[in-house]
Amino acid sequence: MSSTPSSPRSVLVVGGGAAGNAATILLRRAGIAVDLIEAKDDWNATAGSGITLQGNALRVLRELGVWEQVEQSGYGFDAVGITAPDGTVLHVSEDLRTGGDELPATVGMQRPQLQRILIDAVRASGATVRLGVRAESLDQDDTGVSVRFSDGTDGRYDLVIAADGLGSATRAAIGITDRPEPTGMAIWRVATPRPSGLTRTDLAYGGPAYIAGYCPTSESTIYAYVVEANRDRATIPTDSYADEMRSLAKHYGGHWPEITAHITDPAQVNYTWFDRMVVEGSWHRGRVVLAGDAAHCCPPTLAQGAALSMEDAWVLTQMLSAGDTWDDALFQAYYERRIARVRPIVEASVQIGQWQLDGVRDADVPGLMGRTMTMLRELP
Repeated sequence: MSSTPSSPRSVLVVGGGAAGNAATILLRRAGIAVDLIEAKDDWNATAGSGITLQGNALRVLRELGVWEQVEQSGYGFDAVGITAPDGTVLHVSEDLRTGGDELPATVGMQRPQLQRILIDAVRASGATVRLGVRAESLDQDDTGVSVRFSDGTDGRYDLVIAADGLGSATRAAIGITDRPEPTGMAIWRVATPRPSGLTRTDLAYGGPAYIAGYCPTSESTIYAYVVEANRDRATIPTDSYADEMRSLAKHYGGHWPEITAHITDPAQVNYTWFDRMVVEGSWHRGRVVLAGDAAHCCPPTLAQGAALSMEDAWVLTQMLSAGDTWDDALFQAYYERRIARVRPIVEASVQIGQWQLDGVRDADVPGLMGRTMTMLRELP
């Protein structure tokens, strides 16, 4: 199963999220023809409230050529605070700059703004983009993959990158049976105006929720979140989402009373379960390779979901650009390189939540976070 550079190479990227967009931009820079398909007609340009980007994510965004736009659109900071439920600040620690000393430790952003920046970069790359389109069938042989699309068209590619997220249909189509599993926690998120004096992430442990936290996302906005035990979503009417989040948030002090006053529109509140998954053994079958949430996912306790996804794209495209032969050996080497980094991050992210679920009061959360961030400072 090899492909030599004697003819122009072509790649189909399935999914226009963090991993798919990053892979598209970097492959085009390497002169590789790319078709990107995204099932959502709006390219997820309005979905989500906020996102916390650690330095290792910023390092990839700089490689993508969009760091300046991210810096201007987001809010950079270098510390995290731990507070009591009443808002009393118990501890403030300087975050490690995992992307290098020249980048902030963390940037908070409105998630739709990050997506729009990446969309613009994909468009500028010259990739062919088709929205509202899915891959309905994949037929592989020794020289490539023939793809039938949901719009009735066909395509032929040297490689397919499956970056279609947690519920990846492509993962299932190539016979990988792994599925995300709930960890037992769920998170309520909302975007609100930024209270005066809120200049970093603060986390409150205890109270009616496991965690209540917030992150500045611009000079005028934040996103706030509360984490509780997961519940059957079917029992929570969507028109009650604001009431549900407010009933948890109202028990917290400090900046929370001002934040809680803005939790009024249920359509602006997002409720999501925490999931975990690591596909083991390999992330490819023939000429179809997984990246991002299709290959692994973790709770946001370490804010590494998007970072790991973009790192996948960076590493895979480096290897594809340098490789004379695209074959099982290259794809397995990609897996081996990534699994050594991804698995401990997923395990640490899950562990932090499990300690809370189990009520472990003397858990070494700061120590685990510190060891993990030190590892992330190394190049992926």
